[in-house]
Amino acid sequence: MELLRKVRSRTVITGSLGLTALAWITWKIDPTASSSPLVPLLESAVLLVNIPLTILWPRGKRAAVAAFQRYLLNPVVRLLFRIGFVPFGYALVETVGRRTGRRYRTPVGNGLDGDVFWIIAEHGYRAGYVRNLLAEPTVRVKLRQGWRFVWRDGRATVLPDEDPLERQRRLVGWHPLRMLNAIVVRALGADLLVIRIDLAPRESASGADRVPSIERSA
Repeated sequence: MELLRKVRSRTVITGSLGLTALAWITWKIDPTASSSPLVPLLESAVLLVNIPLTILWPRGKRAAVAAFQRYLLNPVVRLLFRIGFVPFGYALVETVGRRTGRRYRTPVGNGLDGDVFWIIAEHGYRAGYVRNLLAEPTVRVKLRQGWRFVWRDGRATVLPDEDPLERQRRLVGWHPLRMLNAIVVRALGADLLVIRIDLAPRESASGADRVPSIERSA
């Protein structure tokens, strides 16, 4: 438990401080921004409160973040995928519901590395899609290939003994969008967990949906 708290502390501190710095940098360089620093001050206050909240009350933190992602963030990202306008750095992972047997799609950061797709799950085993892929590891990932999006079949493996922060560092490199995603994951997450998805070769990738799905997280 003490080790988990130390990892959680290191994760949320670096993520919250990173987003705080980004808020002030954005305010400083944006020529259309108001001269008043009220917005970055409010963002900084929220992010600083996020640190003790994550360490001392992780269950409440997870519930708040999960609600925000499920009802606000994820539907917007899925809609962008459907209309073909997707922010760089995002992908969709499709899992089979462990209870319903239906397919669910969850937006994740694009962790493609060759024929392996990496996910740093913010809420660990408590995330619905993580519980789904534990029950049925055969998944699909929709990601950008050139200028189009394709589905690639894969098989997921949860790696509880792998350091999620070290995996993030390997994935990020000098990629700015992955760096931003890593900071957000650290700030929003409470129990980071590494997931590896071994993808089928590119030749078998499909640009069209093959099965009906429910576009929300399980």
